Parts: sequence; structure tokens; C-alpha cells
Amino acid sequence: MKLSDFDFDLPEALIATRPARPRPSARLLLAQGEGMRDLHVRDLIEVLQPGDRLVLNNTRVIPARLTGQRTRGEAVAKIEITLMEPSVTGWRAMAKPLRKVAVGEEIVFSPELSARVAEKSDTDLRLEFNLTGDDFDAALAQAGAMPLPPYIAAKRAPDAQDADDYQTVFARHKGAVAAPTASLHFDGPLLEALREKGVQFTEVTLHVGAGTFLPVKVEDVATHKMHAEWGQVTPAAAAQINATRAAGGRVIPVGTTALRLIETAARSGQVEPWEGPTDIFIYPGFTFHATDALMTNFHLPKSTLLMLVSALMGKARMDRIYAHAIAERYRFFSYGDASLLIP
Repeated sequence: MKLSDFDFDLPEALIATRPARPRPSARLLLAQGEGMRDLHVRDLIEVLQPGDRLVLNNTRVIPARLTGQRTRGEAVAKIEITLMEPSVTGWRAMAKPLRKVAVGEEIVFSPELSARVAEKSDTDLRLEFNLTGDDFDAALAQAGAMPLPPYIAAKRAPDAQDADDYQTVFARHKGAVAAPTASLHFDGPLLEALREKGVQFTEVTLHVGAGTFLPVKVEDVATHKMHAEWGQVTPAAAAQINATRAAGGRVIPVGTTALRLIETAARSGQVEPWEGPTDIFIYPGFTFHATDALMTNFHLPKSTLLMLVSALMGKARMDRIYAHAIAERYRFFSYGDASLLIP
């Protein structure tokens, strides 16, 4: 299977730069079997059934986008930093411009927050910050901005509204540098209405990394290597998912991140407790052990996420679903509309 098999033409006007308000007013394309229905996220109350279980990723996005200054002699230069993932001795980060940065340089982000460039590679840096723990979190909250995806950041700068828009209402465990975007469509009243109907919920944690936006560069899809992300499925979460399947209910991850995590934990055939990095790559031919359906947004051409949904629904079926979404002017990508894919 080739990378070019997952390409399609998307009109620029369909790339969403702001989310729908209220959140559940976003459109929802229900693709069940061979049929399709044009709905809204609020219609999940009618579509989902008692005994269904939604799996939610409760990661919390940190304000990982920083603008700093580095000084060399009397020259002061601006630098853009995007934090990627923590390490024992600092943070891996992307930098713009990267080429001019030198190891040992100090970058100042605010009167409270600065970092030393400890290492540099051809693709990123390792930064050692002057603060740790709660002090670092507080300073980052003041100096940082939400790390909007490149296709939004190219159209507009992050602003104060993104601090709310780019965070789920059930975000609990900080560590992501990208949002689990299908979950952005839920608000408190919708969650409560679904509970009242008998829909059940399980929370898992996958800290989404900047690698989610890295392009696939190999033509042979099977040779692509995924960027690892840290995740956790607790014993209670694993037991809930297995109990739902045993009872005949549907397990429906909300977002590709939740799906990738529970499938990582289910390689034995059922979901087991899991904690650690996962670089699972799901593309056509993959055998699903924990997923009955998926709620997800509309993804980029040639992306691993488009490969994932093609593995679930079939490549030809996804081609028809995306052709319908484009023809009906659905909004694409992180702030866009949603689909509910039921094989």
C-alpha cells in the first residue's frame, strides 16, 4: 500500500480555524455499514445506545508554544519554541529558526522563565529550564500559548480563546502538546445527557505529542515509523472495557489517540492494564481487538490518521465517506466537524 493511495484534494476553505459553538453543534457524519447520515454531535443522544461505552482521552494540553529571545554579543534574536516531550533532564523541543541556535545558549521567555540549549540535533533541541515542578508549570502558563496545529497556525496566531477551545472539558492529566480533537465536541450537558441514557464512559490517558503532525515521508506505508507517546490504561479502565464487550455493548473510542492506546493494551486479544510509550501504527490489514466503532474528526491527506480510519472501515469505504464530506462542505481537521464510523 502506497502513500499516494491516501492522498485527496481538499479545498482550502474547508480547513477550520475556529471550532463550532456550542461544541455539540458541530456537524457529525454518521457512517454505519454502507449508509451515511448528516447529523450533528448533539444527535449522539439518539444514535448511541444504553450499554455503549465511550473511551475518552483525559490528557491535558500544556501551553507548549513559546516565543523567546536569545542574545549573542549585542545582537538579540527572536526564536519560536514548541515543546515536544519531557525528558529526565529537560524538554525536547522544535525551534524556528533551528539552524542559528548554538548549544550552551540561553533563551529567555519571560522574566521568570528561561532555558539553556543543552543539545541540538538536525531536527530539534533539548532544553534545560531554570524552573521545575509547580514553578515551571506556573511560569509556562504565563509565558506559553496553545500549540495550535501547523495548518491553523499558518492562518492565524493563537489567542486567549484557544486556551479554552483547544482543551477538552474532561482534561485532567497535563502532558499533551496537541489536543485529542474529537473530544473537543463534548460539553458538560451532552455528557450528562448521554449518561442519563445509559451510555457509559471510561477514561484513559495518552499524552499526544507533536509527532502526530509529522508527515509520512516513505512511499511504502508499511515502513513508516511512528513517534512514541506515553499512555496509561488503568486496571479499572481495562476491566470496564472488557466487561462492556463481554456484555455485548459497543466500545467506541473518542478519537484516534484513545483508539491507539486501547489497541496497544489489547494485543493479547483483550484489554490489559498498560503504562508506557506506544508507537503502534494502524493501517489497512490491522486486526482490532478492542474497538467496535470510532468517533473522529476529518484528517489530513497522506496522514497516519487517515490510514487508521481506512483500517477500520476499509479504504474504498473511506474514500466515499471523505468524498461525501467534501461535497457537503464539512469542516476539516482539529477544529472541524466529526464523524462516527461504525463498520
